[in-house]
Amino acid sequence: MKRRRLWGTATTAVVGLTGVLIFQQVTGGSGSEVRPDAVPGPVKAESRTERLTASDDGRSAVLAQRDTERFSMLGVTWTDPAARFAGTVEVRTRSVESGQWSRWLQLDGDTGQGESGALRGGTDPAWVGASNGVEVRVQAGGATTSGLPAGLRLDMVDPGSGKVTAMQPAALAIEETEQPTPGGSAPDGAETSQTPAPEASPSDEPATTPPASEPPVSEPPAPSAPSDASETPSSSPPPSESASGSPRPTSTVSVPPAPPSTEPQPPITSRADWGADESISPEEPGYLPGEKVKAVVVHHTAESNSYTCDQAPAVVRGIYAYHVKQLGWKDLGYNFLVDKCGTVYEGRKGGIDRPVMGAHAYGFNSETTGISVLGTYTDTAPSQAAMVSVARIAAWKLGQYGVDPAGTTTLTAGAAGRSYTGKTWANGAKLPFPVIHGHRDGYNTQCPGNALYAQLATLRSWAGGPVTGLAITSVTGAGVSGTTYYTKASVTVNWSATTPSSLISRYELLVDGQVAATTPGTATSAGATLAVGTRKVSVRAVHQSGRTTTSAAATVIAETTAPTFATKPSLALRTGTVNTSAVPLTLSWKAIDSTALKEVRLTAPVAKTYGPTTYSAAHTAKSAVATAWKITAYDRAGNKAAAAVTGTPVILQETSAVRTGTWTTKSSTSYLGGKSYSSSTKNASLTWTFTGRSAAWAVSRATGSGQAYVYVDGVKAATVDLKSSTTKYRDAIWTKTWPTSAKHTIKIVVVGTSGRPTVTTDGLVYLK
Repeated sequence: MKRRRLWGTATTAVVGLTGVLIFQQVTGGSGSEVRPDAVPGPVKAESRTERLTASDDGRSAVLAQRDTERFSMLGVTWTDPAARFAGTVEVRTRSVESGQWSRWLQLDGDTGQGESGALRGGTDPAWVGASNGVEVRVQAGGATTSGLPAGLRLDMVDPGSGKVTAMQPAALAIEETEQPTPGGSAPDGAETSQTPAPEASPSDEPATTPPASEPPVSEPPAPSAPSDASETPSSSPPPSESASGSPRPTSTVSVPPAPPSTEPQPPITSRADWGADESISPEEPGYLPGEKVKAVVVHHTAESNSYTCDQAPAVVRGIYAYHVKQLGWKDLGYNFLVDKCGTVYEGRKGGIDRPVMGAHAYGFNSETTGISVLGTYTDTAPSQAAMVSVARIAAWKLGQYGVDPAGTTTLTAGAAGRSYTGKTWANGAKLPFPVIHGHRDGYNTQCPGNALYAQLATLRSWAGGPVTGLAITSVTGAGVSGTTYYTKASVTVNWSATTPSSLISRYELLVDGQVAATTPGTATSAGATLAVGTRKVSVRAVHQSGRTTTSAAATVIAETTAPTFATKPSLALRTGTVNTSAVPLTLSWKAIDSTALKEVRLTAPVAKTYGPTTYSAAHTAKSAVATAWKITAYDRAGNKAAAAVTGTPVILQETSAVRTGTWTTKSSTSYLGGKSYSSSTKNASLTWTFTGRSAAWAVSRATGSGQAYVYVDGVKAATVDLKSSTTKYRDAIWTKTWPTSAKHTIKIVVVGTSGRPTVTTDGLVYLK
């Protein structure tokens, strides 16, 4: 046997295994991820490997519940990397902090990705937090008769004293048996041999090499220091960095061009910035045979969603290490990764702007690029930030090759396969796919989870355009009536859209179809000055793809003509109870506008607002006080006109009248001035003379009250009956108003009504 040492730190060996787990821990202070400009050094980590006990029929395996040393990450792997596991892998752990057992966590039992030189198959790793107990159960799928894959084992990792809450890098030192390797290649370059073959061109032919058996597991002593040069870490310098931040391939690789994209490139965190250890992945990158990305495959990593944004680079490093050192891939499988906060990370090296061959979609790697969202999205929907970044990176990458993100494409299967929904195909089959599709569309896996898969239509729309949900929400600086806006000239148009702003190039405010203002895609409003007349105002959104959407137009009428008062404001006394501090009167007016009257506001002596079709209102005023009534009419555009009228109510006591016949005086605080006149004598009269424009006769009323004649300027004007079922005092029972102020005479005459002849008068009120 010979050892190929892949990590320059102390190792924990497992005698007889084809793979030995070695872990590097990351220090993080209080648990926060170290900033990219201060990538942490290695910290000793301990690993424990437990073999699962298989049932007699080979269809299930368990690891009984047990106490363990502290660990935080686990995963289940098996010997043959080509083995397709259709069953369930479930684990539960006991928290160090609470002592409580977690719910059963189902791991993705099959990574579903092929890679040249792969050494093992396995589940996606899972971060479970600090734990000191574990239980595992594995069950073969009900539809399969092949049982479980050979060599099932559980790996537990304690990251050491550095406090972390997400996966950390793990290394794998390979114990290689010196034996011939049968020929054959696997889909997209995946190899089933336990000994990596020299790098070759990617192939989409099915694997032909049978899996090797798994040797027994035992816990070895700590290794001694290396005794020859083969045990020492490589000292060769890392590949040079390209302008994109990814290692530039060496001259032995034919590097395809990096065509410009029709879409803007989003910010991408380079491998150096997320702390990639390039020494564990010395192989040169590979590129798509056709040098063109035809589709984007969306994944999730099946990790915990509880990581923080600062810890996300550690999660990326953990996936990188798991792919390279535990599964034996040459590099991280995904081309790009996106965390829940929207940060995009460079995945597989070779140049973010090149058609790099990934290991993310078994059978379809050679025509696609893979984007994986950190976290598990079976039931939980991805964040808006993550969705936006996936859309942006997909649009940019597809824009390099003129591929419509919202379209469909035809991919050639590199191996026979089956989708999650049961669709099957043969090697070489040409299959239609949405340009942006989920991993499950091309492989029998739940990835990218139901909740993320349900959002793929939204991703296609965001990435490909046009802008959706565009609508004008309001027009400020203008009044509105129904669906029509009115303004003097200047308005601000406000809008909203459902497509995220980072995918929108600009907005254009259109007036009668012409561009009146242009704003960035982040804007939600724009202003314009309109010429007088009826205008059609709309908003056009330009997606980063160049596709446009125009909102429904709003009708905006610009006009500068002020309202007018067709009837000037006027005052008139009205019926009702009279007090010296509150004489009842009516304020009347009529305002009109050439376009649209909005309202009339009374500003003095009180504040009231009336609608455009209201022409009068009841008020009261103090007697013997000149009161100015000020009103302003407003149209929908904001034009206004003001008007006013002033009036003084005057109370004439009954004692100031000229009397005929017999009248008696009554005293009560209920009467105006404390007194009133009462008469039962037929034809007894009272006459007042005044100069004013409105008059009201005030009386006292009861069930026995009689009738009186009212004469105006010597002419009989009315017969007034004072009878009332309830007693009333100071009641203005009769009124008269003239167009202008003038001298007038009011005379009341007792009728002498049979059975109820009495008339009680409390004075006359006039308005001057």
